[in-house]
Amino acid sequence: MSSTDVVALILQDHRRMEDLFRTLRNVEADRATALEEFADLLVAHASAEEDEVYPALRRYKNVDGEDVDHGVHEHHEANEALLALLEVGDTASEEWEEKLEELVTAVNHHADEEERTLLNDARENVGDDRRTELGQAFRKARARYLESGCGSVENVRELVAAASS
Repeated sequence: MSSTDVVALILQDHRRMEDLFRTLRNVEADRATALEEFADLLVAHASAEEDEVYPALRRYKNVDGEDVDHGVHEHHEANEALLALLEVGDTASEEWEEKLEELVTAVNHHADEEERTLLNDARENVGDDRRTELGQAFRKARARYLESGCGSVENVRELVAAASS
């Protein structure tokens, strides 16, 4: 990963999630392994954004705070959809396919919206040096979450419960 610009790093994760969706939709693929990678990536990515990126963006007057709040809300929706998929045992079942499509819809909607609002705002209003600092903080936080196995069904269940309370 050569770039340290926070916008580029976030976009890189979004593209990786799209690749994993293609694998998850492929009945010939090892869906369980792809889901494990996806779950870890989604939770680590969203958590690092909420820890490091969103609070910083909120401080810029040309970045809409409501877009930040909406992003956090959409992270919770994605976690709920992820949990529903993780709880389906059989990757060849009709239920698994349905839950996968719900997850794809939630994540793609969020990524698309985030790219059009927050990330464009960040590109236009946040200086290169600050975007690099944010990128380094995002990468560090994301790595910490990935090392902790943050995509486990138990952890995702806890995240969903915490967001609901």
